[in-house]
Amino acid sequence: MGRFRLSLPPITREWLVALAPIALLVVLALWGAFVVLRPNPPRKVVLLTGTEQGAYAEFGRRYAQQLRRYGIEVELRETRGAAENLRMLRDPAQPGDVGFVQGGSSEAVRAVDEDTGGHPLESLGGLFYEPVWLFYREAAIRNKAGRTVALTELAQLQGLRVNTGSRGSGAPNLFSKLLFANRIERSAIKESRLDPTPAVSAFLAGELDAIVFVSAPESPLVQMLLLTPGVKLADFAQSDAYARRLPFVTALTLPQGVADLAHNIPAQDVHLIATTAELIAREGTHPALVQLFVQAAQKIHGATGWFARAGQFPRATDTSWPLAAEAARIYRGGPPLLQRYLPFWIANVIDRMWVAFASILVVLIPLVRLIPPLYTFRIRSRVFRWYRQLREIEAQRLDGSTPHERLADELNTLEARVERIAVPLSYTDQLYSLKSHIDLVRSRLRPGR
Repeated sequence: MGRFRLSLPPITREWLVALAPIALLVVLALWGAFVVLRPNPPRKVVLLTGTEQGAYAEFGRRYAQQLRRYGIEVELRETRGAAENLRMLRDPAQPGDVGFVQGGSSEAVRAVDEDTGGHPLESLGGLFYEPVWLFYREAAIRNKAGRTVALTELAQLQGLRVNTGSRGSGAPNLFSKLLFANRIERSAIKESRLDPTPAVSAFLAGELDAIVFVSAPESPLVQMLLLTPGVKLADFAQSDAYARRLPFVTALTLPQGVADLAHNIPAQDVHLIATTAELIAREGTHPALVQLFVQAAQKIHGATGWFARAGQFPRATDTSWPLAAEAARIYRGGPPLLQRYLPFWIANVIDRMWVAFASILVVLIPLVRLIPPLYTFRIRSRVFRWYRQLREIEAQRLDGSTPHERLADELNTLEARVERIAVPLSYTDQLYSLKSHIDLVRSRLRPGR
């Protein structure tokens, strides 16, 4: 079989040749903008969660499911909790792009001592309340007369065996701040830092008098302890005072019967204090990933709960870290308009590249004006380039260096080539002018001229 060749009319070819430089410039500009702006996010992101039985792990699985719909693989990295997540996010050498962190989880006892070193971090918003669940064995808290009483103040823990949370979780650091606010030395309690499951086992076996969790109520261990006979939940009678003294604390009320309506657990409203869990990302995380995580948070945490009204979370206010610009944009106006009608990847590219598109368009408009003159030049050159050969024939006639018969043959060859020239109708006058000039030279080659 012969080679297939695409044959285009000469006029079409001239237009393509005139357009080619500008088209190449546009393609190069778009490619450069694509490389610099990185409109598409990475296909994989590492989310730092917490212990397997904790609320962070459960929520992490929900985030992974949401982002999988957009082709993003979320690697769930199990950690000891909020404090370890915070350390890993601040250390560029550690894996982790996004993580759950609770207010008050830093190692500083006072807010003024907070360490802000390491990689800069941004908040994607507050997600849910994490109450301080202080469970105690009913027989462990007694007054001076030796009678069992309810636990309402941290001072009642002095001398007792208390598990304040595992190392790496945010609970020990937060509880240290609470002790400091009450002017209680940590040495005044018999503190242990067991992991959640071993701590609960030791607590139920009578080896611990009290146990502290800082977690959302979705935690299976919290829900189990709320329903365990002989286990009581501390009532923070001074919850409003805590909220006014500590900026990361909110006063909450656990409603009567919310854990088990049938058995009326708890039997009365319980005053609690809580911190707020936030989704924290390293500064420089791809804006599209920030956008997807915030949208996922709205679906996961937007419903009503034990402590929050529908739509109260996620929220952009009262965050412990600066709110990411892309997150603020989503909280302000919802998902970008294009994402409501186009697939995410297409809408995202347009959304990230529109500034580049606009810039290229501004440059392109004056360049487009060059196309007609360039096209005109190329069409005219199809005619005018033959005048050089015609002038050479005329010059040879005048100096007599070449026989007229040979010049006549060259002129015939030139005329045959000119006959094959195709030009638009608007340029035929120039073509016929060339032909008339060829006839003029031919008439001068005749004998006697």
